[in-house]
Amino acid sequence: MDNHALLAVSPVDGRYARQTEPLREYFSEYALIRYRVRVEIEYFIALCEIPLPQLADFDHGKFEMLRDIYRNLTPDDAAKVKDIEKVTNHDVKAVEYFIKEKFKEAGIAQWGEFVHFGLTSQDINNTSVPLSLKEAIENAYLPLLNEVLGTIRSMAEQWKDIPMLAKTHGQPASPTRLGKEFKVFQVRIEEQIRQLSLLSYPAKFGGATGNMNAHKVAYSGIDWIAFGDRFVSSLGLRRSFPTTQIEHYDNLAAIFDNIRRINTILIDLSRDIWTYISMEYFHQKVNRNEVGSSAMPHKVNPIDFENAEGNLGMADAVFTHLSMKLPVSRLQRDLTDSTVLRNVGVPIAHTMIALNSLKKGLGKLILNEPAIKADLERNWAVVAEAIQTILRRENYPNPYETLKALTRTGEAINHQTIADFIETLNVSESVKDELRAISPMTYTGF
Repeated sequence: MDNHALLAVSPVDGRYARQTEPLREYFSEYALIRYRVRVEIEYFIALCEIPLPQLADFDHGKFEMLRDIYRNLTPDDAAKVKDIEKVTNHDVKAVEYFIKEKFKEAGIAQWGEFVHFGLTSQDINNTSVPLSLKEAIENAYLPLLNEVLGTIRSMAEQWKDIPMLAKTHGQPASPTRLGKEFKVFQVRIEEQIRQLSLLSYPAKFGGATGNMNAHKVAYSGIDWIAFGDRFVSSLGLRRSFPTTQIEHYDNLAAIFDNIRRINTILIDLSRDIWTYISMEYFHQKVNRNEVGSSAMPHKVNPIDFENAEGNLGMADAVFTHLSMKLPVSRLQRDLTDSTVLRNVGVPIAHTMIALNSLKKGLGKLILNEPAIKADLERNWAVVAEAIQTILRRENYPNPYETLKALTRTGEAINHQTIADFIETLNVSESVKDELRAISPMTYTGF
C-alpha cells in the first residue's frame, strides 16, 4: 500500500500522523540516533578543549565540520547506524562505530578512539533523551499550549461581564460570570506552566557506574566531576550527581507529572465546555460538509472536546507509568528504563493531538447569551443566599431557616415570589430596597 499511515499500529503515527509529524524531529528512531551522535560529537569536542594531551594537536577549526555530522544527519545515515547495530546488537556502540567511520572519511581516524572515551551507553542515552524532551517541549509543546491558553485568556476577557448560573453538584447555585469561569482555567494553566519553567532537565554523565572510574584511572589529574558538570550544562541540561549507571529520573518524573497536571486541567475544561454545549450555553460553528451522526442528520456533536479528553487521558496514563517506573531500578541498573524511555514521545504526541482538538473546538464556540439569561431567569431561588446574608447582618431572627422554608416548597420560585416575600419582612424600607435590587443577573460577586 502507498499510504503507510494506514498500516500504523498506533493512531499516533497513523490516523494522527499529520498532527504528530513535528515530533519526529525529537522522538523517532532517527531523532534518537541524531541526538546520540550530537552528544558523542560534543563530548569529543569538549575533550579537545580541556585539552587531553593526546588531543592537544587536534585542529579546533574542524569542530564545525564535526558538528555537521549530526546537523546534516539524514534518515539514510541513521539507516547505516541501524545496519551496524545488526552486527553489534548494541545501539549506542553502533553510533560510535558510525562516527569513527566519519572520522576515517575526514582523515582524522587517529583520534577516533576518543569517541565515546571512558563512557557507558547511558552517558549518551541519559543526555540524548532529556535533551530531545527539552527541545520538543520548548519548540513544539509549549507554543501549542500557549496558543490554547491565549484563546482561553481572550475568552475570559471577552465574557468577563456575562452573568451565568453556577452549578454545584449539578444544581443551580449562586451566579457567577462566564469570563470568570474561563479565568479559573487560565490561572490554573499559567501556574502549572510557571512550575514547569522551574524544573531542570536532568542528565547522567559519569561512566560505567557513575563514578568516572575510567576517566580517573586514565587522567587522574583532571577534575572530571567539574568537567561533567560543564559538559552537561553546555547542552542545556543539569547533571545529576552522584548516580548509579543510570540517571535516577526523579526530576524527569517531575516534568512528566507537571505536564500530566496540565493535561488534567484541560480534561476538566473539556468536560465543562462539553456540558455547557449540552446546556446550549454555546452553539458550534457548522461545517456543512461534516457529518455529526451517521443516523441523525441534525446533530452537531462536541467531538473536539471528546477527542481532547480521550487523548489527554491516554497521555496521562503513559505519563503516570513513566513517572512511577523510571525512578525504580534494581541495584546499579537494569534495562527496564531503556525500554520505557523509548515511549517518551507517545504521551507528548497524544497531548499535542488533544491540544489541536481543543484549539479547533474553542474556535468553533458561539456564545448563546439568550440561553444563559433564560437559565438565570428560571432560577430566582439562587438569590436566597444574598437575602439571608443581609438579614443576618440586620440581626433578623432565623434568616437561613426563613429562606429555606421559602425556597424548598417544591413550587417554582420567580421574580414575583421573591418580591412578595420581601414585602413580608419586618425590616426598614432602605433594607427592602437593597433586597429588591438583587437579581440572578446582578448577584455575581467579584
